[in-house]
Amino acid sequence: MKVVVTGGAGFIGSAFINHLLDNFECDVLCVDKLTYAGRRKNIKYDVSFLQKDICDLTVEDLGEFEYIVHFAAESHVDNSINNGLPFVRTNVEGTFNLLEISRKNKKLKKFIHISTDEVYGDMDEHFSINHIAGEGDNLRPSSYYSSTKAASDLLVMSCNRTYGLPYLITRTCNNFGDHQFEEKFLPTIAKSIKNGIPVPIYGDGQQVREWMYVYDNVKVICDLMFDDKVMNEIYNIGTSFRVTNLEIVEKISEILNKEVIIKNVEDRLGHDRKYGLHCFKIRQYYLNKGEKLPKFVNLFDYLENKYKN
Repeated sequence: MKVVVTGGAGFIGSAFINHLLDNFECDVLCVDKLTYAGRRKNIKYDVSFLQKDICDLTVEDLGEFEYIVHFAAESHVDNSINNGLPFVRTNVEGTFNLLEISRKNKKLKKFIHISTDEVYGDMDEHFSINHIAGEGDNLRPSSYYSSTKAASDLLVMSCNRTYGLPYLITRTCNNFGDHQFEEKFLPTIAKSIKNGIPVPIYGDGQQVREWMYVYDNVKVICDLMFDDKVMNEIYNIGTSFRVTNLEIVEKISEILNKEVIIKNVEDRLGHDRKYGLHCFKIRQYYLNKGEKLPKFVNLFDYLENKYKN
């Protein structure tokens, strides 16, 4: 069995490959452009590796495969505000190219597309109080990043409708864990507090995010991927653990036993105040299998273990 993983040298993609090969026997082809966020050393196994832009991939590059798991994406929202064009190219054109290759592959069992909770937009602006997003919600993306991810979701669904491509779309919340690139929120905070550098906080810091340990996420993805009954569906993957950005800053400061210097900066353009995922469907999936939903690692417990002296 051959599994193609795009963006496999990135944070979540490498965790997926590690979990996959820890638990299953298969041949893995990792495709990664190796931009600033990709590192081959994140993968602990010796896998076939193709360094190439997904927009330029060909049928010959990938050969025949049973599964393709598509993590590759431009993902930093601030970068999309500064220049949205790379997001359109990678997230939209790149996904389209992968779909064109995959639909011609006679061995294909499933196209797994990794999406984000950001496609649902700001829950704080929803018509109902304390709303959290279900798989059937309308997509209301706020940034060029989330818009291009929503567009790629729709391309996958269209490819199924037109060509019969078998797919799975997962939409997850903020992931945390080792090997996360330094520019991301958690590593930036920890490094700043350790070194006595002011921590930049957008606006009032009351933006709410849901958090999930990366290896918990990839385990659920694998379970859904290899289940033949899960076909042509969307699954939210979340934890219901939601905290404000400011609460996370205060927690890391407490763990490090160092006073935090907060530097309030002008809020991000189009900044969403709250994300939240309704995950009844994935809970029901495990119940139907006679299993409980996996016990997820708590963000604050992880931070305690990582930064406590």
